[in-house]
Amino acid sequence: MKIYEVKPGDSLWAIANRFGVTVNDIISNNGLKEGDSLVIGQSLLIPSKEFGYRVMNGDSLWSIARKFGVSEESIMKLNNLSSPNIYPSQVLRIPEKAKLYGNLQVNGYIQPSTPEREKSILEDPINYLTYVSPFSYHVNEDGTLTPINDENIIKIALENKVAPMMSVTNISGDNFSTALVDKILNDEALQETLINNILNTIKAKSYYGVIVDFERISPENREKYNNFLRKLVAALHPRYLVATALAPKIFDVTTGSWHGAHDYKAHGSIVDFVIIMTYEWGWSGGPPMAVAPINEVERVIRYATSVIPPNKIMMGIPNYGYDWTLPYTPGAAFAKVVGNEEAIDIARDNRVNINYDDKSQSPFFNYFDKDRQKHVVWFEDARSIESKLKLANKYGLRGVSYWVLAKPFTQNWRLIDNMFNIEKLIN
Repeated sequence: MKIYEVKPGDSLWAIANRFGVTVNDIISNNGLKEGDSLVIGQSLLIPSKEFGYRVMNGDSLWSIARKFGVSEESIMKLNNLSSPNIYPSQVLRIPEKAKLYGNLQVNGYIQPSTPEREKSILEDPINYLTYVSPFSYHVNEDGTLTPINDENIIKIALENKVAPMMSVTNISGDNFSTALVDKILNDEALQETLINNILNTIKAKSYYGVIVDFERISPENREKYNNFLRKLVAALHPRYLVATALAPKIFDVTTGSWHGAHDYKAHGSIVDFVIIMTYEWGWSGGPPMAVAPINEVERVIRYATSVIPPNKIMMGIPNYGYDWTLPYTPGAAFAKVVGNEEAIDIARDNRVNINYDDKSQSPFFNYFDKDRQKHVVWFEDARSIESKLKLANKYGLRGVSYWVLAKPFTQNWRLIDNMFNIEKLIN
């Protein structure tokens, strides 16, 4: 796959002709609709094509693979070769440079809704997931769990060889509850009840494990949270996986309810993997900026890999952007959540160009609404996603985790499939 930035005067036909692909190739790989005009500054995924190579004297399969930056196995598979033996003047099909970044696990959170909507949301990404995580079972004060309608999501996951992961949170009302989680962590009997309820739900629903997402914990309960996780792992291992969701930080912050109780080093030792929520620098109630600026994300990953084995780290990626009304005023109306393809539609409808910030490696644009109010939109595209996926590869991470599967993002799934072999736990 190549990433191309649309220039003034470009058309789908001209770009397709330039790269030797069809217009439909570009449409299908970028989530475009028939009749969509291009936006200057928009990124497009251009599928690469295989090509032919005539074997020369002295060539070997190894030397040809090295010359074109592909694997010997990929050439053998494309040419139906049963052995690496080749001969001069033989014409070989050379595959595009795909799957160069090795293996990757991919998680996607999804909020239960209706069977029809769940099917629609999962239709494209399901083929590129290792795990899918319905969000979420809420812990109650007595250690029970508030049930969710997750049966259809689990069914779709298992039918497509994707491992469903149970998600458990301390959400009460509209936010994570400090009082609730502190009560659980200070009561051994409540913890035993909660662990039993998690285990019973996993068994009853055919989950492959659990992701514990406890947030806003009083920092003085940091070690008590670690001990709870040790008990949970003892109850679920070896059959089921245990993971945690962690707030992003660049050193061992031990104060504050969002970060203090999240002990990176301990979690890296206790659980099977962690999901680091590397997004929300730009958030709906804050100043406009990239949701997941690569420079900030890398600072978090650099610290995380210094205390957690990289093969236990899943890096969070936002599957959304925000549309802020300007000027930004603290406490005013929150920014609107927009899908990444929806953002391009907004730019097209308002006839504005898309810009790209090199420092954060994120696209953005400004426009005026019908009331002449100025807006700024920060979102994700093929370029920003590629930078994040390369970062995961650079640090040898276990994988990436998307919040949240709700709005289409065709480029993302085509790109991740092109760059990596997506690991599956279900054969």
